[in-house]
Amino acid sequence: MAKCDEGYLCEVCGQDVAEIIDSDLYLRYVIGELDPEVLHTTPERHIRCNPTLAQFIVDADFQPPVEVDGMFDKRLLDPAYVRERETLVTRGYRRLREVLNTEAAIINYPLPEVREAIRRKAGY
Repeated sequence: MAKCDEGYLCEVCGQDVAEIIDSDLYLRYVIGELDPEVLHTTPERHIRCNPTLAQFIVDADFQPPVEVDGMFDKRLLDPAYVRERETLVTRGYRRLREVLNTEAAIINYPLPEVREAIRRKAGY
């Protein structure tokens, strides 16, 4: 099978990341943690295959919620940081759900403040 026919395989579990709403890569892009210049060269993962990020999604459509044991468990982190992180990552997850069935250009996927930061960085 040609590489382009394989889809986007998760570097953790090896399974296909079939939907953008399952994509850790696009979630990180949408929330500004992945530069658009490396989007095409960065390995893909399922959101749930990155539990340290997934635990911050607080949304009824993301069930069951992810819990992390150990030092990266959000229950052990500063509550203010956790609230801020939950707000950002949940907004990003919801944005992925918004763009799922649209024909939006990929540059318009990120959250508004991330798009603005990308424009400033590019000199627009």
